[in-house]
Amino acid sequence: MKFPQTGGCQCCAIRFEVTQPPQMVYTCHCADCQRMTSSAFSMACVLPEGAFRVVRGEPKAVHRLADSGSETIWWICPECGSWVCASRAGATVRNVRGGTLDDTSWLSPTVHFWTRNK
Repeated sequence: MKFPQTGGCQCCAIRFEVTQPPQMVYTCHCADCQRMTSSAFSMACVLPEGAFRVVRGEPKAVHRLADSGSETIWWICPECGSWVCASRAGATVRNVRGGTLDDTSWLSPTVHFWTRNK
């Protein structure tokens, strides 16, 4: 895979780039991810904060209490509602939704979370 990688929301109001390989690619099966994606899971790339850069648009921050009890922030497109990325409050990493990348061919999860909710 080559970097930077690019991605964005469904309507292209939000565009971003990822400048380095993820620390981890994971699949989450928690109830929040299932509801947000209308699927059985979500996939994300864990990136250091500086490796993710919005190049067009401004995602809306939505603060939520996760199933784990920690506060999470979801960044969504204010136009189409696509969930672009997330992180825990105060975290130094950004979890970029795998499906928002323009090229998803290299994504392969290395860990699954909240599997009891599968």
